[in-house]
Parts: sequence; structure tokens; C-alpha cells
Amino acid sequence: MSSTISFSFSWFSHNLFLVVASIVFTYILIRAIYNLFLSPLSAIPGPWYAAFSDLWMTIHALRLRRCGVVQELFDSYGPVVRIGPNKVVFKDLSTMRSVYTVHKFDKSSYYKGLLTNDNDHAMTTLEHAGHSIRRKGYAPHYTPTNVSRFQPEMHEVTLELVNTLDSVSGKNPLECLAVFRHLMVDVVVSSSYGYRLGAVSKWAADVEDPLSMAINDFPKRGILRSTIPGWAWNIVCRFPNNRWKQMCDSDKIMAEFVSARVYEMRAQMNAGKIGESEKIPMLQRLLQHRYSSTVPMPDHDIISECMGHMIAGSDTTSTSLSYFFWELSRRADILKKLQSELDEAMPNTRVIPDISVLQELPYLGAFIKEGLRVYSAVPSSLERVVPPSTSKNGASDEIFDLMGYGLPPGTIVSTQAWSMHRDPSIFPSPATFLPERWLEPFSSPETLSRMAQHMIPFGVGTRICGGQGLAQMMMKIVIAAVVRNFDIVAPPETNERSMEIKDSFVSAVTVLHGRIVPSP
Repeated sequence: MSSTISFSFSWFSHNLFLVVASIVFTYILIRAIYNLFLSPLSAIPGPWYAAFSDLWMTIHALRLRRCGVVQELFDSYGPVVRIGPNKVVFKDLSTMRSVYTVHKFDKSSYYKGLLTNDNDHAMTTLEHAGHSIRRKGYAPHYTPTNVSRFQPEMHEVTLELVNTLDSVSGKNPLECLAVFRHLMVDVVVSSSYGYRLGAVSKWAADVEDPLSMAINDFPKRGILRSTIPGWAWNIVCRFPNNRWKQMCDSDKIMAEFVSARVYEMRAQMNAGKIGESEKIPMLQRLLQHRYSSTVPMPDHDIISECMGHMIAGSDTTSTSLSYFFWELSRRADILKKLQSELDEAMPNTRVIPDISVLQELPYLGAFIKEGLRVYSAVPSSLERVVPPSTSKNGASDEIFDLMGYGLPPGTIVSTQAWSMHRDPSIFPSPATFLPERWLEPFSSPETLSRMAQHMIPFGVGTRICGGQGLAQMMMKIVIAAVVRNFDIVAPPETNERSMEIKDSFVSAVTVLHGRIVPSP
């Protein structure tokens, strides 16, 4: 009796497995046939395996090569390419305006990998309505007039860096990425919280700053969270390696720092210790911001928002500055032109001019524009989702026209700065770093206007980076102060291979060594 029951059970299990396997295989086969031949996206050019699975692009994302691969696809297939069963990328100015500015499509779930403190902030809020409510809280902080009020803090920390470089210049190569990250952390923390962190001082004393390290780690953490399932993320964070755990805990480290600033400032506000002033830290604005007349912005949203700005403001600008100085280290002609312009505008090497003076320097402005074109800190695809739409007569209009291809609701569309900035029809010799292209008479007014329209280093549309004014101001201040005082030299270990751009949504470089030498 016992053996008969066992035999029947084994027979049943074997056949059940075959039935399940057959169902799964049939489903995969039908889905593959649909994606390859019957999907509304099947007419869009691209590699056949892209229609079958997102896996191949995920692999390239994990290898930090997504931008380059998408550019290669544009070169092979043209300005519209299918890169996944439900994903399409494009390279076209009119379509870019339609998606990001006119229709204002919501973001895709990809951005959820950039959550801070396991909560949304402006960048990860997918819907435009929710983003607009959050943006109203911090937008006044980034107006040009308000940002310029923080120039004393910007000048102070930049001159502290210059004095530190003066004592070590020419002796040993410096890891420039770390230098500029600590600088930007000081600036962002000062303007956001009215708090002096002293990150540059810690760097000078060779003391590791946990906050600066956490900000550096967060993009790598984000790319992992965006590309692997949640259960897999929980497993990899358990690896018994201290440096690895530090990277996984980068979010927690920043949250603890920001939480302390929130509670400190609220206590000061409640005690009446913060008086009226034109210079208002961003945190104070958020503590006073209300989602509606009866709903104040809750603490967990304030903390997440501040973390998002701290990451975006520190990591991206430090990466851009690092690549700018890499370019100067191998282009003595550009360095000399900048120095010549700055010698006249900045006669005292230890007094940084007001931003109004720096903004009038044509070659400095052209250099930064070209730097942002070639070394955009956010070069990757800005994913948006095609929404359900309604025609004028009220009937459902389920197809969005993208350069002649009909895209159904739910399709993920995107463009990337990397490719928009390298269109040879707009930027002749796009691989050449040429600041002069942004100056007359080298380029006509019409050409300058056309190039400007294709520049999206800070994003595009209503979701454009709110802090771009602060970033561009700091770029001008730092370049002016360092170039006015030093020559830039790269040691042999810093070369084309070590400086290859890698993208984890933002640009990344492993290590950039440079030698800073006092200028004659």
C-alpha cells in the first residue's frame, strides 16, 4: 500500500512539473513572438534581442556603459531606437520638447532607485503634480538673487581650498575628485542648513569625512537598487565587507546627519533664536513650507528632500569640476587663455570677484559651456512614461506619435544629454573640446542659438535641476580661483583610459589624479 501511494505521488509530481514547464515555455514563446512581431513597437528599429528582454541593457547599466551603448545604437539605427520590450530612446529636438516640456510626461519607476531615507524627494516623485508641490518649497532658495547672497560662504571655503593647495602644490598628485567633493559638501551644507561642516579642513588633515564618503557612495548604491530586485538588494547588503556595508549604509549616514540639522533648526526657530534675514538656508524654507493651508511639510519629506539636494549638489558638480581640470591639464592653450582673462579680472589672487564680474568673462563662460557639453554630470536617459490621453471629442486616443511611430500608453521614452550634445550636425567635430565654438565670430548667432537648444546638462522641461544656478556659480568661482593661482598638470597614471566616462545615471570617474603647480 505504501509503495503504491509513493508511485502515484511521483507520477503526479512529474506530470505536474511538465505541465507547469510547458505553460511557462508557451507563455515565454508567445510573449517573444508578440514583442518581436506584433507589438506596436515592433516597427521601431533596434537589435532584435532588445525587443525580447531588458536584460541586455541592464547588464550594460551595471557595467556603467549605458550611455555609450545607446549612442552606438543611434549611430547604427538612426534617431529612434527600441532598447527594450517597452522602451524607446530618441535623439530629436522637437520630440524632446514634446515629451518633457509640452506634454510633461511623468517619470518612470527607474527613479525610485534614488529614494533617500526610503522616501520620495523631488527627483523621485514621478507625477508632475506632486513634484510641483515639493518644488515650491525649495525653488526660492535657488533664484539667482538668493544664491548670490551665499557668495561669502562660497568664497571662504574656496579660498581655504586654495590656501591648502598652496601648501601641497607640486609635491604629490592629488585626487581631484575627492578635493572637489569635500569643497561642494561644505558649500551645499552651508547654504542648505547654515551649518559649517569643515569638510575641506578634514580633507587637508587627511581625516575621512563620513558624510562626503556617503555622498560619493550613493550613486553606486542607486544604480544597484535600480537594476536588481529588492530581495537581491537585501542579500547583497549582507556581504561581510566593511567597505561594502558602508556603501549600502550611505543613505542611513546622510539621513542621520540631516535629521540632526532638522531638529536643531526647529529648536532654534521655536526658541526665537533665528531672526529676520535676507539670507535664509533652504532647510528653514522647508520647515516653513506647507503643502496646503492646513498641511505642513512633514519631517520625513523634509529630510528626504534635503538629502536629495545634498547628493545632487555635491556629487555632480564635483565630477564636472574634476573633468574640467582634467581637460586643462592636457590643453595648455586653453589654460593660458583662461589665465590671461582671469589675470585682468582678478588682480588680487586671494580676492575672488563678485559673480557679476565672473559672468561677464566670455572665455570662462565658453569653457564651462563646452565642459558641460562634453562632460555633462547627468548624461544618461531621462525616462518618461507615455500616458493615456484623450482626443478633442472625448474619445480615447491611445497612441502617441513619436517621429512617425505610434507608441501606446505605458511605453517608456527617453533621450540623453550624451547624445544630444554629440550630434555632429549641431556640434561639428563633437569629440573635440573647443570652447571657441561658443563665441562669436567663431559661431554665428543662429548657430549659438541652435547649440543652446540642444544643451541639456541639467535636464530639460519643468523637471530641470533646481540647483543649476548654484552649480554654475560654484564652477565659475572654483575655476577662477584655482586657475588664477595655479597651473594644472596630470601625472602619467591619469590618462584617457583612467578618465573614461562611466555613467551610473550621473557621470562617474574612479580616481582623477592631478598635480597643481603655482602659476608664475
